[in-house]
Amino acid sequence: MNIQRTGRAAFLAALAALCACAGGKKADKDKAAAAAALAAASSEEPRIQGSLFVETAELSEIRFDYDRDALTSEARAALKRNAATIKANRSWEVLVEGHCDERGTIPYNLALGQKRAKAVRDYYLALGVPGGRVATLSFGKERPRCAEATEDCWQRNRRAMSKVKSALAGKPGGAKRHE
Repeated sequence: MNIQRTGRAAFLAALAALCACAGGKKADKDKAAAAAALAAASSEEPRIQGSLFVETAELSEIRFDYDRDALTSEARAALKRNAATIKANRSWEVLVEGHCDERGTIPYNLALGQKRAKAVRDYYLALGVPGGRVATLSFGKERPRCAEATEDCWQRNRRAMSKVKSALAGKPGGAKRHE
């Protein structure tokens, strides 16, 4: 994940430098460098290492179809409500967890869970939530909601959950600890 962020930031910085060289003016160079720094900072995920994130009643869980990471219209509606809540609580740092059902290999489900979490994060960013406040993590099939081998159970396990950093969790709706 850090490699991707570093690579993206380096690419944006190189692009800004190239644009600045093409113009030849110092002001253009400064503007391009500032734009690249802003783009890198706004899309970079916060560090989550050592942090505890908790569920909160204010943020809805998102469900996914089998073997898919695309957001449904129902999911988009829920994410719009979530994004409004996140933006209203400016101190919140959010972790989007991606989860899968038990079918498939561990590596496949970890990758799919990450794609699901990223789809949610990308939608939050498109809705105006600052990227520096939203991180992603995949648990694949390692933290199921239920363990029955039924379609209903598998559907409940195919999800993305938006959690709030515990020290910042909102008091009004309450937050319950969930590690």
